[in-house]
Amino acid sequence: MTFRYRACGFGACRFGFIVLVLATSLIAPRAWAQEGGGPGGIWLTQAGDAKVRVSKCGGGVCGVIVWLREPIDPATGKPAIDDKNPNRALARRPMIGLPPFSGMRRSGPGKWSGRIYNADDGKSYASNVSVAGPGSLRVEGCVGALCGGETWTRARR
Repeated sequence: MTFRYRACGFGACRFGFIVLVLATSLIAPRAWAQEGGGPGGIWLTQAGDAKVRVSKCGGGVCGVIVWLREPIDPATGKPAIDDKNPNRALARRPMIGLPPFSGMRRSGPGKWSGRIYNADDGKSYASNVSVAGPGSLRVEGCVGALCGGETWTRARR
């Protein structure tokens, strides 16, 4: 196969350049969230039982549960709810759409601190979230001096 150089007129080259610049400006922010050093994107929990969409909000990050391995509660046959929450009004909210992070503010390069809600026991804990690589998010929770955590992996939607 032979490639031939074909010079283009000023208008055609200029139009092509403008299209290239516009396409790059539309793709770049999404690529940063998907591949870059930020926490933005959809993350699969270490157990593989939930996906959380993490995004910028205010001066920090927010998250919302967007997928559950078992979205239907086998005991009721209805969508899973936050039934371990001690607040009766909140105990009826659906798990999909639940925000696990609160008050997550930047506390260092690639790190945010705030609180995380654990739907397994209905309690909130002091928490740190940090980017551990382009495909890893470290999520830690602490009760006093005792801390534990897990690594979430970037999901493909």
